[in-house]
Amino acid sequence: MNTRYTVGLFLLALAGSAPAQLLKCVSKDGRVEYASVCPPGTTQERRLAAPRPAPAGPAAKNAKGTGQKTLAEREAEFRKRQIEQQEASTKQQKEAQEAQERKRNCENAAAYLKSLETGQRIARTDPKTGERVFLEDSERQSAIADARRAADNWCK
Repeated sequence: MNTRYTVGLFLLALAGSAPAQLLKCVSKDGRVEYASVCPPGTTQERRLAAPRPAPAGPAAKNAKGTGQKTLAEREAEFRKRQIEQQEASTKQQKEAQEAQERKRNCENAAAYLKSLETGQRIARTDPKTGERVFLEDSERQSAIADARRAADNWCK
């Protein structure tokens, strides 16, 4: 029984190390194809496939200096890019919102200045009594100056 076991192990080791059969198939028009069985109408040459060495893990490749990054490094870079894109998107949205607000304030200030300059009656609410109070001519000049500064500030 011991010899059976030894012979079985020997045959198993021999079968595992045997190279695979690979044929080079050449068609009539010169097209080369590699297969274990050649299709009809092709000439075949017998080739032995050399066993490929097992690929080294990413950490081994990185340690050898091939420049390939580990999965953790690639994941960290991916997350960093995602965060940068999200920050850029947030910044762009904020800038667009500020530009829209600036435009609205510019339009409001220009409209108020125009209404002051055309002589329309402008009413304000008195903060003490809550009543509507109209601008006097003397107040209108200072209101026009303030409105011009506001329009210049918002409409740069």
